Amino acid sequence: MSSKLKKLGTSKEIITQKNNFKIAIVVSEYYFDEINKQLLKGCYETLIYNKINHQNISIEYVPGAFELTSGAQLVLEKYKSDAVITLGCVIKGDTDHDKYINSAVANGLTNLSIQYKKPFIFGLLTPNTMKQAKERSGGKKGNKGIEVAEACLKMLLLMQKLKK
Repeated sequence: MSSKLKKLGTSKEIITQKNNFKIAIVVSEYYFDEINKQLLKGCYETLIYNKINHQNISIEYVPGAFELTSGAQLVLEKYKSDAVITLGCVIKGDTDHDKYINSAVANGLTNLSIQYKKPFIFGLLTPNTMKQAKERSGGKKGNKGIEVAEACLKMLLLMQKLKK
């Protein structure tokens, strides 16, 4: 979802009633202080705003973006989560490393979603510069942590609706 389509930096109420959804968040430690801490803050606050019990939110950390996929599988299995959100950032450099990491994470999360029939949410920023990353983690372009939390909640509601 493009940030231009909604008010920046604000959460929407998606879930209006109490629920027992269990959500795991996997966060990359790489660029944590610069970027991922703000993504996590936006994500967590959005989940709480939408009546997810803080005791049903598990947060674990992995060394870098490449490890988000294996970390996501580990936390799903450990916490028996209904969904997993991944948060990280890979900034374009002088080599093509970003393309390989971003593709591996996207493909890995897609495969996990299919394998486990649960949402694995791609919250990996893929900017060209640190400035762009900061703009998307609480800056003038909003906070993608909020958007991925909203996507997770919408997928959980869709699963709930289709199971009825």
